Amino acid sequence: METFSDLPRAERIELAPGYNVSRVINGCWQLSDGHALDAPIDFDDVMHAFFELIEHGFTTFDCGDIYTGVEEFLGTLVTRLKRGEGPVCADDIQIHTKYVPDLDILANVTFKHTESIIDRSLRRLNRDTLDLVQFHWWDYSVPGYIEVAHDLLKLKEKGKIRNIGVTNFDAPHLKEIVDAGVPIVSCQSQYSLFDRRPELALSSYCESAGIKHVCYGTLAGGLLAKRWEGVGTITPETRSQVKYLQVLEDSVGYEGYQKLLELLEEIAAHYGVGVSHIATKYILGRPSVACTIVGVRNSRHVADNCKIFGFELSPEDDAAITAFLDGYPRLQGDCYTLERESPRYKGIIHMNVNEEEQGGNDALAGE
Repeated sequence: METFSDLPRAERIELAPGYNVSRVINGCWQLSDGHALDAPIDFDDVMHAFFELIEHGFTTFDCGDIYTGVEEFLGTLVTRLKRGEGPVCADDIQIHTKYVPDLDILANVTFKHTESIIDRSLRRLNRDTLDLVQFHWWDYSVPGYIEVAHDLLKLKEKGKIRNIGVTNFDAPHLKEIVDAGVPIVSCQSQYSLFDRRPELALSSYCESAGIKHVCYGTLAGGLLAKRWEGVGTITPETRSQVKYLQVLEDSVGYEGYQKLLELLEEIAAHYGVGVSHIATKYILGRPSVACTIVGVRNSRHVADNCKIFGFELSPEDDAAITAFLDGYPRLQGDCYTLERESPRYKGIIHMNVNEEEQGGNDALAGE
């Protein structure tokens, strides 16, 4: 009889020279205040889940400066590991955060402001150096993203940042930053069976530039799961599901969604796993993809996450999924274009947080 200790360990990959991470990253967006639309989160159980995941090699965590309360929670995890309470030392886990200047302040972001947010993340996470800072820019029509990327490089040279990445950039604007001399090690973008926009240009550019592709939304907020088979009307349970239902509607549609679940369930039965495992494994097998991010809200699914690394998807099954998806429309535009330009998509995204959360206007003035 299989025990918890017998479960597969997470595979690892070198994200940058000398810097290794787990190929499935523990996503913490779902722990952000206000994300859940129903039941509150049991943070004691989440901490228990984190210890179990770390024990099985899932040592990498993804958060963001604007994920309210999340950096602080991960800082508590670091503190407990430093006290020797967990299965590894604090230096044996990797924490990736983000730098996301508010839309309203993009035109006025200064080095002082950027450094203040990085310093705040360091304090919250109880770290001396941030392992990876992933930079986001809401509106390309507002100049300054190349300059801010260079400011992050200055902070890297000061020892406050170990690696620099981007999130939600398309290929042309990512190339601008790289061509300007900023060493980008990773690009985080939405990539799932519903959303294959990275295949337009981003994946090939990342491969050519040696940039690792880190993917979120792989399970579409939990919609890629057997529990939704035969369900006619889906009531969103989280803010993520509100977003991913739009993505679903504009790609495979509800009828195609049910057919896709049937196909994934049929393939999953061959391996003794679930729909979510097949969906994750498929994206992990795409060119340029180094890691996927899988959200963690409780300890119930820790063993399930381990099963991702207990099998390999056959070329025939991989091809069957691709052939099915090719029969349906793709989302329009490049990566994150809809979220930047479509009122329907923009309407559910919070592009501004309050002044206190972002460090205040005082940090915008001067260098």
